[in-house]
Order: sequence, then structure tokens, then C-alpha cells
Amino acid sequence: MVYKKRIIDQQLKFMLSASGALLVEGPKWCGKTTSAKRISNSYIEMDNPKNRDSNINFAKIAPEIILDGETPRLIDEWQVAPVLWDAVRHEVDRRSKMGQFILTGSSVPLESNEIIHSGTGRIAILKMRPMSLFESSDSDGKVSLGSLFSESEVSPYRNNLDIRKVAFLICRGGWPLAIDLDEKPSLQQAKNYYKAITESDVSRVDGISKDPDKVRSLLRSFSRNIASQAGIQTLMNDLKESDNLLSTVTISLYLSALKKIHVVDDLDAWNPNLRSRAAIRTSPTRHFVDPSIAASALGISPSDLLNDFRTMGFLFESLCIRDLRVYADALGGTVYHYRDSDNLECDAIVHLDNGSWGAIEVKLAEHLVEEAANTLKSLVRKIDTGKMKKPSFLMVLTGDSASYKRDDGVYVVSIASLMP
Repeated sequence: MVYKKRIIDQQLKFMLSASGALLVEGPKWCGKTTSAKRISNSYIEMDNPKNRDSNINFAKIAPEIILDGETPRLIDEWQVAPVLWDAVRHEVDRRSKMGQFILTGSSVPLESNEIIHSGTGRIAILKMRPMSLFESSDSDGKVSLGSLFSESEVSPYRNNLDIRKVAFLICRGGWPLAIDLDEKPSLQQAKNYYKAITESDVSRVDGISKDPDKVRSLLRSFSRNIASQAGIQTLMNDLKESDNLLSTVTISLYLSALKKIHVVDDLDAWNPNLRSRAAIRTSPTRHFVDPSIAASALGISPSDLLNDFRTMGFLFESLCIRDLRVYADALGGTVYHYRDSDNLECDAIVHLDNGSWGAIEVKLAEHLVEEAANTLKSLVRKIDTGKMKKPSFLMVLTGDSASYKRDDGVYVVSIASLMP
């Protein structure tokens, strides 16, 4: 299989050059090991069934055997032996060199009693997500998110995206194994991932057995509330219609496990300086790390989405948030959500480390652009630009094929034309 370049590739090289060890975390099947192997000179697979038990024993009694190898040395699925965290930290201190180890894992048990030190200053952390549309070659990259922060213009352009393709991209997701397959096999990959989550992964992460049927019920409820600020009580009320009613304690336990394996990836609230007295709502927005998880949980296909535009709109927003996070990470930024007590809401705020920011509304269809542009302009009027920067751009991100700049300065950009 030909390797498709990932946006994170350059970040991996840079972070490794600036730290003794690098932890690459993220969901299973997103490509962590494949990308890490490309920059490593030796590796060990800790969870290889052939020698998993011996690897764990060596990690405890003779970790130098695990750590010995040409650097950078990749230790894949390190978390099967959490004691390796401190062993790596100690070895980094001893060697006093950058770029010694790469750790990859689909769960991070940093609260394990086998881990004593946080690793601060020795082990850098980088999160990897499933492929964005630009990485999977489903975006032509005609509009650069980074260039919008430097006041570049968006020239009128139209790609070949249509609503059927959007529905397919939502259900397929960004799983590397799915990208080059025919339609039916590619859609099956997300279903396989969902099955693995519910039947084994969510229980293995913390050693607490969980009822697969109840996990599936919770994931369906979460999917019905995707792109909202639904709290634990809302999820529990939603589950009252189910045969698998969960208590608030159980919901919290299950969600915690799902976050540890990087399935749930909530979007934090943005807290800017405002002219108005509106209070900022701090509840996170519910998202999965990939929208295909929601499609699989709900048991819906691309054709089902085309018959339910409301659900498709929420899942499309989650797809856009996934891509924006991948692009923002590459730019040294973070994606947030905004909502205040006046019920003014903005789907995404991309905030860079230098204080620059841009506001984005996500709309599936072109006819909703006007409403979205008005929302963005209302947000700007609330910002106290005496205390923080003016926005670098306002954008409506759509599932339509057209990209252009409106007369009021708001950009309209197709998700299939966006890149970092």
C-alpha cells in the first residue's frame, strides 16, 4: 500500500528534534504506527501476541532490553506496560540527547499507579487524528486556512463536490485503511472500528468490564446529540427510551473510558473578551474523533443521510471540526466552540498561539450561508477589540462546491477545497 503523506509528518520530525522522547497518541487505526515507523530507526511492538507477555515482563524487570535499539526507537502500544513511561523518562535524562524515543498508543493511562513522573520536559505529546479530506485527496486544497490568517484572498472557485459525496465521506470517515478501497469495503472499515470499540477496547482501557449493549446504547445517544452541549443528564434522559438505561455514574464512567481511547473528542468552549455582559457558556460541544463513528452507532448509510438532512447537517459539522482540528494543529492553533447567554453560537473558533483567531460557521447547504454570515458578524460586534485582536477572517464552511469572498468580507469555503 502506497503511503499517503500526513499533515502531522512534519510535526513529528520537529517535535522529536526538540524533545528527548515523543508520545504520539490517538485512536486506533488512525495511522500512528505507520507514520512513526517512517522516522524511526528501530521499533518494538509491545502488544505483538507472540511476545506480549515477555515484553511486559522485560519492561518491569529489565526495561533496558525494551529501550535498546537504534534511535529514534519506536515503542508501539507502550501502554500495555505503563512502567515504560518512567523508564523512558529516566533514560532520556541519562542520555541527555533529543530524539531518542517515540511512543505510540491508542490509550494513555497517565493515572496508572505504575507511573510516578509526568514526563514534563522529557516526553512531548502530539495527538494524531484520522485523515482530513486534504490528506485523503478528497480536498483539492485550493484554500489554505493558514493563508487566511495572513489576509490572503479567496479567489472564486468551484470543485466537483456534491451532496452524495458528502454523505459518503461522513460515513466512510478518515480511516487510512478505507481510503483506497471500493465503496462498500471502505464503508465497512468504520463499522469494524465501531464493533471493536464496543466489544473490547472500551473495557480493556481501564480493566473494568462494560456491557457492550449499554456501550452501544450510550454511543447512539451521544450520536443523536452530536454537535450539541448535551450534558450527562441529557444523555440519561435520552436513554430512558432505551432498554439499556444507564445511571449518571455509569454514563460518566463509560464516557471517561471512551475519551481514554480517543473515541470521544469534545470541543472546549472559547472564552474571549466581550464588550457585552453576556455570560460565556463553558460546556463542551459533543464530538467523536471521526463522524463515521456516529454513522456506525446510528446504523445509517450514505443513502439514509440523504433522506435525513437534519442528521446529516450535524454529522457534517463533526466532519468539519475533525478537519479543522487537523489543520489548526499544523498551524500551532486550537479549535474551540462559542456560545453565550444570549444564545449566540459559533461552531468553530480557530485560535493561534500568537493570539490571532478566525470564526467559522458550518453549513451543509448554500442557502444557509446568509444566516451563517449574520451570526459571524454578530459575534464580531460583541468582541472587545481593545483587549484582543480583531478576527483574521470570518468563514462559512460548506458542503457545497463553491468557494468565494462575499461583498461583506465573509469567506464561503467548500470543505473539499480546504487545507492547512
